[in-house]
Amino acid sequence: MTTYEQEANTLELPWPFTGREDELEAARRSLAAGRPGIAVTGPAGCGKTRLITEAVRGTDCARVTGTPETRGLRFAAFAHLLPDTVSLHHAVHLLSGVRLLVVEDAQLLDPASAALVHQLAAHGRTRLAVTATDGAPATPGAVSRLWTGELLPRLALEPLPREDTAQLLAVARLEPLTADRLHRTCRGDLRLLRDLLGALRRTGALTRVPGGDEWAWRGPVPVTATVRDRLVPVLERPGPGERETLDRLAFAEPLPLDLGDLDLDVLEQLEADGLIHVDDRGSVTLDHPLHGPALRATAGRLRARRLARTPDRCGPALEAEQAALEHGLEQQDVRAVPTPVGDWLLSEGLPVPAGYAAVRARYARLRGDLREAAAWAREGLRAAPDDAHCTDELGLAEGQLGETTGAGRWAAAARGDLPGALAAITGDDVFARYDAVRLGAPDRAAGLLPADGVFARHAEALARGDGPALDRVAEALEGRGFVLFAAEAHAQAVRAHRDPRAARLSRTRAVALARRCQGARTPALSGLVLGELTARQRQIVTLAAAGLSNRQIAERLTLSVRTVGNHLYSAYTRLGASDRGALPWLSDLAEPA
Repeated sequence: MTTYEQEANTLELPWPFTGREDELEAARRSLAAGRPGIAVTGPAGCGKTRLITEAVRGTDCARVTGTPETRGLRFAAFAHLLPDTVSLHHAVHLLSGVRLLVVEDAQLLDPASAALVHQLAAHGRTRLAVTATDGAPATPGAVSRLWTGELLPRLALEPLPREDTAQLLAVARLEPLTADRLHRTCRGDLRLLRDLLGALRRTGALTRVPGGDEWAWRGPVPVTATVRDRLVPVLERPGPGERETLDRLAFAEPLPLDLGDLDLDVLEQLEADGLIHVDDRGSVTLDHPLHGPALRATAGRLRARRLARTPDRCGPALEAEQAALEHGLEQQDVRAVPTPVGDWLLSEGLPVPAGYAAVRARYARLRGDLREAAAWAREGLRAAPDDAHCTDELGLAEGQLGETTGAGRWAAAARGDLPGALAAITGDDVFARYDAVRLGAPDRAAGLLPADGVFARHAEALARGDGPALDRVAEALEGRGFVLFAAEAHAQAVRAHRDPRAARLSRTRAVALARRCQGARTPALSGLVLGELTARQRQIVTLAAAGLSNRQIAERLTLSVRTVGNHLYSAYTRLGASDRGALPWLSDLAEPA
């Protein structure tokens, strides 16, 4: 691969506002004239400030910000708006003429400033847009009572999900393994994400993927100021032996719980503080995926030499991971399993054995993560350019992404040559035989699939043209992690249903699942068209899926309860659903494609 040295300005594009459209609309409505404002809460870096910035864009407002350094100074946050000596009563009077006040990092306000914000909310003459970070240990009571006392409606933001993170990173043209690594490392923390990506660009740590226009990141985490801030809970451990245990995990996780020299008292304390995770098999790992890479990057040379796990010592652990993946394939169950050793080799830029890479590629492909599957296959081909298994996996993934070049059943299917695709199905592999069912020819797989398995039930339901049975098969496939297969089964059910309402619901489910499959383009999914929701319907469906009642939605959006009910009914009708039980499906479709 070639080091990223040019076109650096491609990563300096403005970051798009992604994945928060309905929250933005809710914030804007709460800040409209006659409304009290809004309090936006969530974990650090989830985009609270950006959301409020977008909500008040073009509006005249005053801003104040809480900071750790000024928490002991009276009215410190309001120093630019108030005279040097002022009482609380006088401060409320002076600020009553401010129509909109934005308060950022309210959890860091000094007590006097927090009391002032609370009084402004209580008096109701000033609209407030307040952001506060969840879990801050010393949040002033006057701040938390803004929403617990129902002075302001509360909008709780969750970390940005993987799909929205990938969309956000699309401007950087990152290959899927790098995008996934960044999402896994940052856990939806947008501040950390932007900080890391900027550091990677500046240091030349991005490398071009051969034969394409995507960029990859291999190697250590850049130790930026934001990374150091996130490391504070780890670096400042008070108990004896705690930091040493964390460092050992950073260089060698997972460690077996029964390892003789691990102090159980230390582990219990670290687990209680949320810094480590112990799984059902007794393996100990660091809880946050940033901590391991960051600890390795900040360790001194001698400490790293003492603790480092060299690639030659990874063999047994890597074989165990591969065996766990292969066991899932044998059991026809591809739900996510932890793979820390393979991820570590990849992230450190070390060679990944082709056999392991091929299994990772196959596992990802069967889960519907097609671009990730292709990336793992290419990673294996870096180590062994002629490896047949990685070559096959690359072709299968690209074919299901609509690539028509090359040989194989899915490249033929992408060209529209279904007879050729069916003719290319050879061998005893159960997944290859099952491809005949996915291609719409269940008779080709008759008697060749495990009789009591979900694949055989899929073939039988398709052969009978049984729409309800195909929907049940799709649910079973999704439960085993086969998201793409489930989408295809629902899509086949659309054509089999006699009831138009049932067909619309199957289409809704098929589209919702297909959107999670990284651009899959297979024959079963072709022509899949969904009745679009209006912007208002998408907004109400999203809030209903979050658990809000019709009355709560009405209050948040300044609508009547009847209007909310009518919009939900229209959304159900358009997408073939019947009631709130379909909301998990509808919420996946709340954002336009």
